[in-house]
Amino acid sequence: MATQPKLEIPAIQSVNDFVVKFANVNGSGSASANSLFAKSILRMGIPASSRNIFPSNIQGLPTWYEVRVSKSGHLGRRGSVDLMVAMNPETWGEDLAEIEPGGYLFYDSTKPLPESKFRDDINVIGAPLTAICNREYTEARQRQLFKNIIYLGVLSALLDIDIAAIEKLIGEQFRGKDTLIRPNLHALHLGRDWALSALDCPIGLRVEPLDKVGDRIFITGNDAAALGCVYGGATVAAWYPITPSSSLAEAFSAHCHRLRRDPDSKKRRFAIIQAEDELAAIGIVIGAAWNGARAFTATSGPGISLMQEFIGLAYFAEIPAVIFDIQRGSPSTGMPTRTQQADILSCAYASHGDTKHILLFPEDPHEAFTFAADALDLADRLQTPIFVMLDLDIGMNDWLVEPLAWDARRRYDRGKVMTAEMLEAGVEFGRYLDVDGDGIPYRTYPGTHPTRGAFFTRGTSKDRYARYSEEGPDYVDNMQRLLHKFETAKRLVPRPIKRAAREETRFGVLYFGSTAPAMAEALEALEERGIHLDTMRIRAFPFHDDILDFIAAHDRVFVVEQNRDAQLRTLLISEGEIDPARLVPILHYDGTPITARFILKAIADMLSVVTLAPLKKAMP
Repeated sequence: MATQPKLEIPAIQSVNDFVVKFANVNGSGSASANSLFAKSILRMGIPASSRNIFPSNIQGLPTWYEVRVSKSGHLGRRGSVDLMVAMNPETWGEDLAEIEPGGYLFYDSTKPLPESKFRDDINVIGAPLTAICNREYTEARQRQLFKNIIYLGVLSALLDIDIAAIEKLIGEQFRGKDTLIRPNLHALHLGRDWALSALDCPIGLRVEPLDKVGDRIFITGNDAAALGCVYGGATVAAWYPITPSSSLAEAFSAHCHRLRRDPDSKKRRFAIIQAEDELAAIGIVIGAAWNGARAFTATSGPGISLMQEFIGLAYFAEIPAVIFDIQRGSPSTGMPTRTQQADILSCAYASHGDTKHILLFPEDPHEAFTFAADALDLADRLQTPIFVMLDLDIGMNDWLVEPLAWDARRRYDRGKVMTAEMLEAGVEFGRYLDVDGDGIPYRTYPGTHPTRGAFFTRGTSKDRYARYSEEGPDYVDNMQRLLHKFETAKRLVPRPIKRAAREETRFGVLYFGSTAPAMAEALEALEERGIHLDTMRIRAFPFHDDILDFIAAHDRVFVVEQNRDAQLRTLLISEGEIDPARLVPILHYDGTPITARFILKAIADMLSVVTLAPLKKAMP
C-alpha cells in the first residue's frame, strides 16, 4: 500500500450518495466487472446510473465507466468523482485531478509510486492486485481478466456492498457457462478477503440496503427502442453498421427471433437487411413501406448526411419511414463514441429544397420504447419520414427506468388507406388529393384493386392525381398541402411537459432529450439558492403552440442543449419567429453527457446570483 499523505481536509463521509469512476484500458475485460458493480448497487435497492465513456478503437486506448449512486434518485451525471478506481497509468494525472477534495483514490499498489504522484487532499487506497494475480494465475489472459473481478471484490469490502448480490449476478451472467462461475467467485473473494484483512473497511463512502428501485429496469435506449419497434409492428429493418446505432438493429434482430416467428412453422415474419451503405438502407426502408410494411433504419449523423436524397424522395412522394438517429460527436467522423445533440437542424430540414420533418425527442429508454412505437403510427398516419432523435448517452448506456408497458390490445394506426371496397364503391381517389382538410391524402397499397387505385410514385412534381406536371399552380398547391400536413402534425406528436416553479418567476428553461435527469437535479439546487425557473421539456418538432406561449410568458428563457451552435434555439427562432434576445443559449458539447453542476453554474452565472463558492454548497 502507498503511504497515506496527511489530509488537509476531512475525508468525504456519505451513505448511498456518491460517484465512483473506473479508469481502465479498452479491451482489458473491465466492462463486465464494472457492470456487475453497478448492478449490485441496484440489487440492494439503491438507485444508480452508469455512463460508459469509451474510445472508438478496438483495444488499447483509455476507457471510463462512471457510476452515480443516489438515494435521492438523481440519475444524471453530477460532475466530479468521490472514488476513482485508477487502473490505467496513462490517464493517472487527469483521473487524479477529477477527485473531489476529501475523496478517495483506489489503485494497484503492486509497483510502489512516489508520494509526488498523489494529492495531499485525498485518501489513497492501494491494493496489490497484480501481485495477487501473479501469485494465483499463470496465464496472462487470466491474470488480466480476473484482476477486474479481484478489484470488484476489494470494492465490495470498501463500500460494504452485499457480497451475495454480486455472487448472484455472477451466476446469472455466466448462466449456461457454468465452468466460469466458480473461478469468478474465487477471484471475487480473493479481493474481498484481502481487503477485509489488510484495510479498514468500510471507508467513508458506503452503501446500505434501501427499497427505492422497485420494479424499475436497467436497460439501454437502443434495446428499448428496438423492442418498441417490435411492439409498434415493424417487420422490416435495413441498416448499415455505424456507432452508436448498430446495437439497435442487433437488438431488433434478437427480439424478432424471439417474438416474430410463426408459432407453428417457426418461420420468420420479419426481414432484417444489412445494406451496402446508408443510402441503400433508407432506400430499402422506403421500398418496404411503399409496399405496406412498417419499416425503419437506425443510423447516426454521418448516415443522415448520406441518406439525404432518399429522405427528400420519401417526403415529396409521401412514403412512411422511421429513422432512428443515435447522435454522436460531429461533424464528419467527429467523435464516434461521444454523445451530442447536434443533428437537430440536419434532420429537421433533411434533403435539398423546402422540407420539414417530424422529430421526436425521447428523454430516456422508456420514452425510446414508447416513441418508437408511436413513430411507426405517425409515419403511417402522416405518410412521411419520422426521426426519433436519440443520442449515445441514451442509446448505449444503461438507464434505470419504469417497466416498459406492453398492451396486447394495441392497434396500429395505418392512417388513410383506401380499400378495395371503397374503390369498388366509386370513392374518388387522388393520391395527393386533400379530401379532409388536414393535408393528408389517401393512399393505396400495391395490388389493392385490379383496375382502380393505382398511381405513379414519383419524385418529380405532380398534380393531385399523381400525374406528372410542371405547372406552377400544381407545384404550389402540393407544397402548400405538405406544409398544411406539417401543421396537422402539431396535434399528433407528443406535447411538451411543463413544470411550474414554486414561486412566480420571469425566467424559464427549455430543454429536451437526455438533458432531462441533469436538469431535474440542477433545478432542485437552483431552488435551494433562491433561483426559481419555470421549465418545459420539448418532446417533438413541429413545436406545439404551448412552447411559443411559454416563451411569450417569460422575459428570458434559457435553452439548454448539447451542441455548439444552439440548434434547438435556432429552430425555435426560425419556426416561431421569436426575438433571439429572449432565448439564452446554455451549451454543452465536449462529448460527455451534460452534468447538473454545469447547468447550475451556467444559469447562475447568467443570472449573476451565485459564485463558484456557494455553487459547491448547492450541489452535493
